[in-house]
Amino acid sequence: MQKLKIWARQSRQVLAALLLSNLGSLAFSADLVIGQVAPLSGVLASTGKQMVVGGKIYFDSINAQGGIHGAMIRHEVVDDGYKVPETVRLTREMLARPEVIALFGFAGTANVTQLLTDGVLEAGGAALVAPYTGGESLRNPFNPWIFHVRAGYAAEAEHMVQQVTTLGMKRVAVMYQDDGFGKAGLLGVENALAKRNLKLAAAAGYERNTDKVEDAVKAIRASDAQAVIMISVNKPSAAFVKQYREGGGGARLYNISVVDPVELVKLAGLKNVHGLGISQVVPYPFAASLPVVRQYQDLLKKYAPNEVVNYTSFEEFVGAKVLVEGLRRAGPNPTRAKVVKALESINNYDTGGITVSYSASNRIGSRFVEVTVVSNSGKLMK
Repeated sequence: MQKLKIWARQSRQVLAALLLSNLGSLAFSADLVIGQVAPLSGVLASTGKQMVVGGKIYFDSINAQGGIHGAMIRHEVVDDGYKVPETVRLTREMLARPEVIALFGFAGTANVTQLLTDGVLEAGGAALVAPYTGGESLRNPFNPWIFHVRAGYAAEAEHMVQQVTTLGMKRVAVMYQDDGFGKAGLLGVENALAKRNLKLAAAAGYERNTDKVEDAVKAIRASDAQAVIMISVNKPSAAFVKQYREGGGGARLYNISVVDPVELVKLAGLKNVHGLGISQVVPYPFAASLPVVRQYQDLLKKYAPNEVVNYTSFEEFVGAKVLVEGLRRAGPNPTRAKVVKALESINNYDTGGITVSYSASNRIGSRFVEVTVVSNSGKLMK
């Protein structure tokens, strides 16, 4: 009887050890859940789709290689329709789930600014990597939660104004979305002009989530501007270009980086869009001159064969590479706090031709800007 009790006790110990071992294995291999709130409907729907694709193809490739420290990335995406209250609500819901260890690729200056204003990111303690916005309000004052991969709108505005004034144009107008995004870009243009002792010829806004730009067209045509810088998304940008050109407007047109030239041509017509300058915050993705571009093109063909190369998906692809590097550095079983610290440790990280750096006091990973032009075939030229 005594031997039977000893045997039973030993059996229980062995069983408990096996159970703990299996639980440890399960914890080790638990999914790494990445939450993305993106505009998959509304005026920014085509952009939102491209944002998701850029991250997904890289996450899929990492999972195909065995994941990170044995854990698979689970990329969960929900649609906010580019509406600020929805962004806040959906982000709160995501961060209420402990398994969500990081956020990725949100869109909209006003949307993300509201997350900061309401303390949503601080309360959740999770990093937001590669948001699709250059708003200065998300960069200054410093906040520890947002890890930008792109340059800010002020840097884009400076680059466009530099190009315009180098060409001898002094009368510059701005067409802008009347919200945090548009006003951030407007301020950037005003500051860039002020450095050159110039003032805006006109500033005309339009209502967010609409393409009602008729009043803006009238105001800017009346200003006799030589150049117009648009701080606007696809549909209102296209509406402005079409109405301005067809109404006889002859100024040189520029747009900040958040637009898709393919969408603009489709909506406004090539005749009107031809010659439009668009600032860019990542290198040219159509020529495989950099290792990261070749990798992006290869993975796009493999994991999203029906999608085409574009700046938006490439930008988020680079952002996904940065996030994955942070997850690797955070080690097995990462927490939200460990991921934040790991991302903060990234310095001179070469993604394959694009270098990204952060620190305890810096969250702007890259300051790259250049301007491209829509050619007479509808493609972008450097």
